[in-house]
Amino acid sequence: LEAKQTKARVLALHQDAQRLLRPLAVVNPYADRLTFLADKTRTRRDHEKYLTLIDTIALLHQYQRPIRSLNGLDYVEVTPDDIAAANRLAHDVLGRSLDELPPQTRRLLWLLRDMVAHDTVSMAMHQTDYRFSRKQVRDYTGWGDTQLRLHLDRLTALEYLLVHRGGRGQSFVYELLYDAPRTAQANGGSQPHLSGLIDADALSNTTSTGSSRGESPRNAGAMRAQNGPLAAVCRPAGLAAMPVMTGVGEDSVPVLAEIHSTDAVSLVRSYPQSRLEHPVAGEAHA
Repeated sequence: LEAKQTKARVLALHQDAQRLLRPLAVVNPYADRLTFLADKTRTRRDHEKYLTLIDTIALLHQYQRPIRSLNGLDYVEVTPDDIAAANRLAHDVLGRSLDELPPQTRRLLWLLRDMVAHDTVSMAMHQTDYRFSRKQVRDYTGWGDTQLRLHLDRLTALEYLLVHRGGRGQSFVYELLYDAPRTAQANGGSQPHLSGLIDADALSNTTSTGSSRGESPRNAGAMRAQNGPLAAVCRPAGLAAMPVMTGVGEDSVPVLAEIHSTDAVSLVRSYPQSRLEHPVAGEAHA
């Protein structure tokens, strides 16, 4: 009985909070910089969840944000703080822990991370552009080929490594997908981590869309430069990403059904970009 009453109170609270939210559109001015791994079927499914999560967080903060307007359509903009919050939740909900790895396989992953970090710094390369062969790993670790093959195959199956076809007589080369900070090693890798997400701190230096995008006097800020980057995608008002509440009444907001397509590459932009007729209206995604 107590559990039933607690559930009823929680649902009532969710319903009351949901009724306070306006069905605003959500614009992400950082959409062309978002990244998400899409090399596996599982991560491609998680991609849509990640996008909706960012929209939902921005929408929930609508009373702490200026409401902008374009051609009579009111909207709120995503901020780097929204993306940082979405990343934290994505790591916890969509990420996976290294606890699933046997100790020796986990040790190889740490060694691979150190090797890749050293080589990418010395070669001034990004981790996503760096490839390495099994021979390189064998020379770096001193492990035997049979042992190394076993653990590399395990890391590949669990999506910590991505296999590419090599060149110049090499059968395969590997890419390290795992990009957790070194602090993850201190706690044994027990903290869940979702690889491939952009660091939200890198977005903090990027300005938001300028007032040239809106008509409302509530829009503040300098006008965007003539050759500035294109503004982000905008959801139609009817497709604003509302938080999904379980068991709410008839006035609950339906779950979104739109699809964000991805490119067939290991690391894709989160939002496919397409130009609208309006020169400053941003870019729309379905």
